[in-house]
Amino acid sequence: MIRKYIFTFFMAIVVMMVQQSCSIKKAPVSALKKQVIEQANWAMQQQPVTVTAKTSSRSAGDKHDFYSEGDYWWPDPKDANAPYIQKDGMTNPDNFVAHRLAMIRFSKIIGALASAYKITGDDKYVKQAMVHLEAWFINPATLVNANLQYAQAIKGRFTGRGIGIIDTIQLLEVAQGVIVMQEALDPKVLSGTKKWFTAYLGWLMSHPYGKAEMNAQNNHGTCFTMQVASFAKLTGDEKLLNFCRERYKTVLLPGQMGVDGSFPRELSRTKPYGYSIFNLDAMTTLCQILSTKADNLWEFKTADGKSIEKGISYLYPYLADKSKWTLKPDVMYWENWPVAQPALIFGAQAFHKTEWLNTWFKLEHDPKVEEVIRNLPVRNPLIWLN
Repeated sequence: MIRKYIFTFFMAIVVMMVQQSCSIKKAPVSALKKQVIEQANWAMQQQPVTVTAKTSSRSAGDKHDFYSEGDYWWPDPKDANAPYIQKDGMTNPDNFVAHRLAMIRFSKIIGALASAYKITGDDKYVKQAMVHLEAWFINPATLVNANLQYAQAIKGRFTGRGIGIIDTIQLLEVAQGVIVMQEALDPKVLSGTKKWFTAYLGWLMSHPYGKAEMNAQNNHGTCFTMQVASFAKLTGDEKLLNFCRERYKTVLLPGQMGVDGSFPRELSRTKPYGYSIFNLDAMTTLCQILSTKADNLWEFKTADGKSIEKGISYLYPYLADKSKWTLKPDVMYWENWPVAQPALIFGAQAFHKTEWLNTWFKLEHDPKVEEVIRNLPVRNPLIWLN
C-alpha cells in the first residue's frame, strides 16, 4: 500500500512537471500572437532597402560594402581635422548608421514574417520574405558584399575594425527565419541565401578582423561565436558548429564568467548593467542554437561550477527589480533596460523556471529605442523556441 502511495505521488509530480513544461512552451505563442501578426502585416507592406540605398563619402569600400562608424568616437574639440577621440559609452549621434539601420530593418522584417509563418503556416509571408532575401543576398544590383571589412571605422584612424563584426548580429534572425521557412522557400532563393552565408562564414573565419574578434575576451567574443553558430546552423556546417560548442565550453564560459555568475569584464564598463544583459543574452542564445541531446550546453558546468543557469540566476533579481542593482547606473540608456530579454524566455524553457517566464511576460516586447533594438539580436523568440 505504501509503495502504491509513493508511486501515485511520484506520478503526480511527473504530470505536474510535464504540464508546467507544456505551459512554458505554449504561453509565449498566446502572449505574442497579436503582436506577431501586427508586425507581419507591417512587414508585408515593406520594400527592400539594402546597403546600396545610402552611401557615405567616408567609406573606403564601394556601394555594396556595409559601412558603419565606431559608436563612442567623437571629433576632437581642439582640432576638427584631427583623428576622432574616444568617449566610452557615449554614442556620437552624427556617425553614419544608415547601413546598420537598414540591416536592423531587414532583420525585423524577416523575423516578423518567419514568426507569422510559424504560427499560421501561410505561404504569403514566405513569398514576401523572398523579395527581401533576393535583394540582400542575390540580386547583383542591390546585394551586400559578404564581408564586414569597413564596419565601425574611425575617422582619421581606421577604415574598418574587427569589432565592427558585431554589427551583423542583426543577421541572426534572418538566418533563423530562413531555417523556419526553408521548406517553403524557392530553392533558388534558399540556395543563394545559403551561398552568401557560407561566403560570409569563410570571411569571418579567415580574415584578421574575424580572428581578432573571435579572441575578444568580452561580449564581442561571445557575439562572434554566436554569429558563427547561427550561420553555420543555416548552412549545415557541422565542423563550425562543433567548433562553437567547444569554444563555449573551453573559452567563453570559463573565461568570461565569475564564480558568482557575473561577467566581470562587462561590470567594469561605463554601462555595466546593459553590457551584462547583452552578454548574457548572447550566451543563452548560443546555448539555444547549439544544444543537442548529445551535447546539451544548458546543462554544461565547468569544474569550478560556472554554468549558464548560474549566469541567469545572478542577473535575474536585477531584471525583475532594477532598483536592486548595486553598481552605478549606466552612463546612457539606463532607463531603457531591461526589456523582454531572450535570456529569460530561453532560460525559462530550459530550466522550467516559471518566475523567469513571468518576468519576461511583464517586460517590454516591442522596444522603440534604437540602441536597445541594436543590442537585442533576438526580438522574435517564437522562431527560436523548440
